[in-house]
Amino acid sequence: MNQVKQIHAYTLRNGIDHAKTLIVSLLQIPNLSYAQKLFDLIPKPTVFLYSKLIQAYSCHGQYYRSVFLYSQMCLQGCPPNQHTFTFLFATCASLSSRRHGQMLHAHFVKSGFEYDVFASTALVDMYAKLGMLASARQKFDELEVRDIPTWNSIIAGYARSGDMDGALELFGLMPYRNVVSWTAMISGYSQNGQYAKALRMFLRMEKEKDVRPNEVTIASVLPACANLGALEVGERIEAYARKNGYFKNLYVSNAVLEMYARCGKIDVAWHVFYEIGRCRTLCSWNSMITGLAVHGKCNQALELYDQMLREGIAPDDVTFVGLLLACTHGGFIIKGRQLFGSMEKSFRITPKLEHYGCMIDLLGRSGELQEAYNLIRSMPMKPDCVIWGALLGACSFHGNVELAEIAAESLFELEPWNPGNYVILSNIYASAGRWAGVSKLRKLMKGGQITKAAGYSSIEEGGQIHNFIVDDRSHPKSYEIYALLDGVYTKMKLQRNATDCESELEEQ
Repeated sequence: MNQVKQIHAYTLRNGIDHAKTLIVSLLQIPNLSYAQKLFDLIPKPTVFLYSKLIQAYSCHGQYYRSVFLYSQMCLQGCPPNQHTFTFLFATCASLSSRRHGQMLHAHFVKSGFEYDVFASTALVDMYAKLGMLASARQKFDELEVRDIPTWNSIIAGYARSGDMDGALELFGLMPYRNVVSWTAMISGYSQNGQYAKALRMFLRMEKEKDVRPNEVTIASVLPACANLGALEVGERIEAYARKNGYFKNLYVSNAVLEMYARCGKIDVAWHVFYEIGRCRTLCSWNSMITGLAVHGKCNQALELYDQMLREGIAPDDVTFVGLLLACTHGGFIIKGRQLFGSMEKSFRITPKLEHYGCMIDLLGRSGELQEAYNLIRSMPMKPDCVIWGALLGACSFHGNVELAEIAAESLFELEPWNPGNYVILSNIYASAGRWAGVSKLRKLMKGGQITKAAGYSSIEEGGQIHNFIVDDRSHPKSYEIYALLDGVYTKMKLQRNATDCESELEEQ
């Protein structure tokens, strides 16, 4: 910075015009305010300088300054070029301003740059990020020349809107793909909760010779491993990340931490948590607290929260979900009430639906059913099926027929297709000896053609997730599986017979 000031002073003393070079240097440092002052001294700035300053403001989050500069540029009769529009489309996407985006598109067409592939890609990307998928697709279809970034932008737009079928169709049509293409699909599936498809896409990507996962790919697929319990694949991905230096990326290290915490490898999660050290973010603390809570380390979760506060880290709504889960699994009803109350009182965090769900579950498990019902009635938002499901489950455990009927009626309205609610209420009636209620529910289920879906089990083997239902023969290796099970059953039977013989001999 001192060197730039010295050069500026030298140019002023000697009457040399080096404003362009100085401004570019200042934007690289960056010192936007100094650059703006020099820019304002230029009588007629060039399109190059306008574009550089617009780009700099956009990159540093000062989006309205970029839009203001464009307005100033138009008023001064300085026509923008394709680079100007490329930067401005990115600005409008970050501003989430559809009005500015459409206005710029009109100017873009009038300026004659709509056939520039880089600017057009930025336009497709802008519409996709603004959620205007129809406009993005229309512009995409109009392009005669599309490069890989153009395809990636539209695919990411479909993924962002939740249309993964549309994204997959476009992905299949791509003439060439790069790591961004694969990552857009993997992250799209993962963010839309289609974890098995995200993992399958990653495993398919691994077979490609010319594409290697980067840190964004790793950070996108690890949540899928965490949610599926695919520990074997997750460990292999972690080894790859460490080998290639990606573990230093905080998103990657946090994803590794979450994966181990959710898969129940708490000792390994602790190791990763301490390895991250001073670079820990709130995400790191939340993953560790939630992992401890879900796997029964309730006291440790609460102790870690206290440590977090001592280190000056402010909690967020996700933190309190983990803490309330810890209280639920540990049966800490007093602590749960205290934490729930502290959300708004101490941290100005308004409880969300999931926080109420945790509290209903905690109160219900502890037998405080009336308090749980009163809390539901006091909620500022409409209770969902998770809320009423938690109350119904608690009523089943504690045998409260009256509140069970209230919860079940709400569930029948919210999800009439779900047979589980009918089954739970039927079991409550049966336990209370109210057979008329059982008969009524059976007639309702039969009349509504409501049948209970078969449950299934999942197992990870060879880096893949396999699902099985009762008497399932759809698996390609079902013959081998059943042969092995028959062998295990035969050995168990022989062992039991041998044990019975030993017992008889001892008795004699």
